[in-house]
Formats: sequence, C-alpha cells, structure tokens
Amino acid sequence: MSSPTRWAGVPLTDRRAERRGLLIDAAFRLFGDGGEAALSVRSVCRESGLNTRYFYESFSGTDELLGAVYDRVSAELAAEVSGAMAHAGDSLRTRTRAGMAAVLHFSSADPRRGRILFTDARANPVLTERRAVTQDLLREAVLTEGWRLHPDSSPIAAMVGAAMYTGAMAELAQQWLAGHLGDDLDVVLDYALELVLR
Repeated sequence: MSSPTRWAGVPLTDRRAERRGLLIDAAFRLFGDGGEAALSVRSVCRESGLNTRYFYESFSGTDELLGAVYDRVSAELAAEVSGAMAHAGDSLRTRTRAGMAAVLHFSSADPRRGRILFTDARANPVLTERRAVTQDLLREAVLTEGWRLHPDSSPIAAMVGAAMYTGAMAELAQQWLAGHLGDDLDVVLDYALELVLR
C-alpha cells in the first residue's frame, strides 16, 4: 500500500487527481477482466496499491467508481470517433464508415472496453444508466452531423434516422464483440454502411 512519503512535495489537488486516476485504472482492469464480481473496495485498493482512505477520498463506493470508469472509456471512444471522422473528409459515406469503424475497432481492440461500453452495460444498473446518457449524446451528435451535411432535410426524418442509427450501432457493436459477425471488419462495415445509407 502507498506510504505518505510517496506524495511528499506533490500539491494536494495533483495528489488527489493522481490517486483518482490510479483507482480508475485499477477498476478498469478488474471489471474489464472479471466483471462486477471482481470489483470491490478491497480489490481495487489492492490492485492500485492505495489504502481505503484514499479510495473514499475520491469515491463513495464501487458504483461511483464504475461510473467514472465508464465515463473515461466513453470519452476515449468519443475522441477516437471524432478523430476518425475528421480525417475522413466531408463525404457522408466516408464519414459514416469512419465513425462506425472507430466504434467497432476501439471496442474490440481491448475487450475490456467493449465489456464496459456494450456487453455489461446491458445488465449492470450503473452502466445501463450511463449508457442511456451516452446514447442521448450520440443521437444528438448524429443529428448535428446530419443537419450539417443535409441542412434541408425534414426535422422529423432526421430525428427518426438518428434514433435508428444510434440503436442499430449499439446492437452492431454488441454482435461484433460477441463474435457473431465473423472476423472481417471490412465486410461488416460494407454491409452496415449499405443498410444505413440505403
């Protein structure tokens, strides 16, 4: 466990931020590898090398910690998608494909990410709540993107399309992570793109 000298000379806000980050890292590894059963205050403290006093300095319990894990992984995914689409030019087809590819690649490159964002997010109450908020943000982002590329589209049509795309993308990621769609990402993206843009 950590000793007081470890933080000597480090400003209080930096110390707390670093300890919070260590706890989130530990929870990501534990939950990502072993699911909800692997996550406890004791296991997180052991994994992070911090004592319980430092745990409760940042989190009221494992639910709040798990929420922070989801938030971080979700923010990393959003950055990946944004970056991929920014490099894809201004074509609806290339931007859509880049965004879908980023979601599927990010989620499967490290299976722990997929477990947190999609697989266990269907059953764990903390992740389910976070996922609902993320879905709302994604739907708004899809609407913004659609209106930017097609400013004359019907508002209702745009909202229907955004809702369907958002739900379909979550299910596509779930099926891809479960291994039900084979192992050729390009083939999956080709089919998905044709269906989305049809």
